[in-house]
Amino acid sequence: MTIGRRQPEPAPGNGSGVSIGGNNTAPIQNVTGDHISHIRQSASTQSTTDIETVRSLLASFRSDVERHAATLPHAEALRAMADTVDSSLATPSVQQPTVLRQIAQTLPALVVGTVVQQGGEALAQAVGALLS
Repeated sequence: MTIGRRQPEPAPGNGSGVSIGGNNTAPIQNVTGDHISHIRQSASTQSTTDIETVRSLLASFRSDVERHAATLPHAEALRAMADTVDSSLATPSVQQPTVLRQIAQTLPALVVGTVVQQGGEALAQAVGALLS
C-alpha cells in the first residue's frame, strides 16, 4: 500500500486569483477571486428575428404543450397564447405589438419550472426580438 502525499492548497498570494465561470459569450458570468475591481462586461442577448423563426419556435412550442398537456398547470393559457401569437403573425393589426409584447413578458412566468420552460422562453425571446 502506497501512501500518497497530499498537495497543499496554494496560499493566497499577489496573483489576480480571478476565475470567470461559464461560457465567455454568455450574458451573465460568475466572477470570483481576490481583489476584483474595474471589471466591465457587456453582452447582447437580443438579436433580430424574422417571422419564420418565430413560427418555427411556435410550432415546436405547441407540439411540446400538446405532448405534456396533462402535466402542465396552465396548458389552456399556453394554448391561447400560442393561438394569439399565430393569429397576430398571420394578420397584423394595430394591437399586434401590444398583445405580442404582453405575451413575451407573461409567457416565461407561466412556463417556469415546467417541461416546456425552454421552448416557452425561446418563443418569448423571439417574439420580443421581433418587436425590437
